[in-house]
Amino acid sequence: MKTLIAAASVAAALVVPATASFAQDVPDAVKARQGQFRIMAINLGILGEMARGNTEYDAEAAQNAADTLVAISGVHQPPLWPEGTDTMSIDGTRAEPGIWENLDDVLSKWSDFGDAAAQLQTVAADGQQALGPALGQVGNACKACHDTYRAPE
Repeated sequence: MKTLIAAASVAAALVVPATASFAQDVPDAVKARQGQFRIMAINLGILGEMARGNTEYDAEAAQNAADTLVAISGVHQPPLWPEGTDTMSIDGTRAEPGIWENLDDVLSKWSDFGDAAAQLQTVAADGQQALGPALGQVGNACKACHDTYRAPE
């Protein structure tokens, strides 16, 4: 048993530095933009589960999630998208190189997301039935950018 614990400790010690090393290779701008997308995904998940009836509708939680999406939409994007942070340049991103050829289009699509999030924010506390259509508009805004500018997994 002591040998097993010692072996596990050694394995963990070897894995952690490798993971930390990879994380350090990803530029801070990429970490920041991926972080904002994770926050979006969490909050869209909360709203989606309520809209589908998989979790009980909670007006306060729905409003908080929608408010968070609007807050994220207000993050100034250009610093998060420096050239050289695409799939062809670094590992750890799904950003297609076409983003930098069409950054104005990407930023326009981000603005569309913000508009859809703001519409969702106005109805989030109005009940489960109000979530679906507004959430669909947010999803369409996300899809419009992802279809062109995000690499598949």
